[in-house]
Amino acid sequence: CSVIFHRKENARMSSFKAFVIGQDSDRKVVAGMSTMALEQLDSGEVTIRVHYSSINYKDALAATGAGKIIRRFPCIGGIDLAGEVVDSADGRFKPGDKVIATSFDIGVAHHGGYAEYARVPAGWVVPLPDGLDLFEAMALGTAGFTAALGVVRMEDNGLAPSNGPVLVTGATGGVGGLAIDMLARLGYHVVALTGKAAEGDYLKMLGAAEIKLRSEIDFDAVRPLEAAQWAGAVDNVGGQILHWVLATMQQAGTVASIGNASSFKINTTVFPFILRGVSLLGIDSGYMGFPTRQRVWDRLATDLKPRHLAEVTRTIDLESLPAAFDDYIQGRVKGRTVVRIGA
Repeated sequence: CSVIFHRKENARMSSFKAFVIGQDSDRKVVAGMSTMALEQLDSGEVTIRVHYSSINYKDALAATGAGKIIRRFPCIGGIDLAGEVVDSADGRFKPGDKVIATSFDIGVAHHGGYAEYARVPAGWVVPLPDGLDLFEAMALGTAGFTAALGVVRMEDNGLAPSNGPVLVTGATGGVGGLAIDMLARLGYHVVALTGKAAEGDYLKMLGAAEIKLRSEIDFDAVRPLEAAQWAGAVDNVGGQILHWVLATMQQAGTVASIGNASSFKINTTVFPFILRGVSLLGIDSGYMGFPTRQRVWDRLATDLKPRHLAEVTRTIDLESLPAAFDDYIQGRVKGRTVVRIGA
């Protein structure tokens, strides 16, 4: 039976589908479905038959050329993947093992998850923890890992539900929504900050106790310190909003800086830090190594597993991928999108 299995697997691997991002003669980004062979994949100790990937905003920027994300052309897109090991030169993994690989150079400088097969360095691979299946792992993906890493870092810095309310900005985005769900499950009083008034019911479904609209705040008039409100904050947007968040933190409050949906710049003062002891934590999910990476995934399979993951996730096939990116660029997407590849 083992011989038959390997023959079938080798036949599959000889030619497989992939979504490849390249450049034309004018250095314009072009992307589409292609056929590849195993020997065209990048080097690495672990070869994986991909069952699922996902779409992140970063993937949309890469595939459309709207952002300078890809560092090596051509490159199979997809910064996330989950599947089954078919070959391994590393003793930690064996054929048949179910695994996750996200971040690092995947999908930007190393062939990624939008293909039926992937080959990656063993140091980028996480064994699928008990409590998650491969689909759920990609419903979480980089967005879920990032949100969870922010929560874990804030907890390590002293955040607890008894400290007070936690604010989540960019609340309808993938990271924001998952952060709300995780924090609410842990017992935090979560306040969702959003510019989308129509999404209040959705945010409350995720676990937000209160909805705060951006239109209620005059960000141009924010003083160095405002009335203290938040014990913690997950910020996905940066810019003026992050300045306001810092100015409104409680004594010894903790802010996880995760994204720059509004701006990568911040114009603030030292007062929140030296007068209120506020901590600003940078959350880099891309190159966070072990054992923290495994620790976060283990939490995602247990007490940080979102309660509403199925409700906020849709599934598309690999062939439908090219048509899916524009909605991300235009800000029309909420929740998560899983890409079914070899399941």
